[in-house]
Amino acid sequence: MDYREILYEVSDRVATITLNRPEKLNAWTFSMEREWRHALADAAQRADVRAIILTGAGRGFCAGADFGLLSSLQDGTFDSSEVPFDNEPSATDQKVRDDFRKPYTFPPGIRKPIIAAINGPVYGLGLVHALFCDVRFASEQATFSTAFVNRGLIAEHGIAWILPRLVGLENALDLLLSGRKVDAAEALRMGLVSRVVAPEALLPEARSYARQLATLSSPRSMAVIKRQVWDGLLMGLGPATDIAIQEMLESFGADDFREGVLSFLEKRTPNFTGE
Repeated sequence: MDYREILYEVSDRVATITLNRPEKLNAWTFSMEREWRHALADAAQRADVRAIILTGAGRGFCAGADFGLLSSLQDGTFDSSEVPFDNEPSATDQKVRDDFRKPYTFPPGIRKPIIAAINGPVYGLGLVHALFCDVRFASEQATFSTAFVNRGLIAEHGIAWILPRLVGLENALDLLLSGRKVDAAEALRMGLVSRVVAPEALLPEARSYARQLATLSSPRSMAVIKRQVWDGLLMGLGPATDIAIQEMLESFGADDFREGVLSFLEKRTPNFTGE
């Protein structure tokens, strides 16, 4: 694909997807969405990618839906045939729940960890994308807002499900009902992000973490653990424990288990294959 509204690169077994409309704070368009989906699908199936970073160009992560798109929805000129709601990257994995095959909820179904490096404002639909990543790092300059209520909209695309699970019921309702802006320090306190760093340190920090995962963590183990955690949000303790027992038994026969034990005993960096 010829990428025009994102940047996509792979280095050191880490794929970096950068939303690239900096003059618009990377406001979301359907063209950007097609490219984002294509890049995620490519990173999901590449053997030389073990972790994925999502970030934004310029001073923003994603300011939400492009105002032109919102205007077309408001005045009735919106063309629904342009909506790219098919071909989720996770659709070929039969173990992925239907819950994680929806238009914007499919990143949890991708077997590789996805790190959001939030460099600036992240509002509305942009926040949805950040919340369905697995880990979130933020710049000190990042600001957060659900924004929907201020546009006469509702909590879209699963944010009413994921947000309370990250920050608790009261914080989620506060953010959704008010649409107020939250700075990086408050986002860290409420658990919206896992760490806050200086602006110039954000990408180096995210890349260092992603490279650590790519080097020291078994790809097979990460894929199973990611599915356990996300699926566990939708099941009770008993079924989750049964799945863990079965997965543990299967892991004993995996190449990555043998390499993990051997590399520990030999005091060297593991050479995991993902098998």
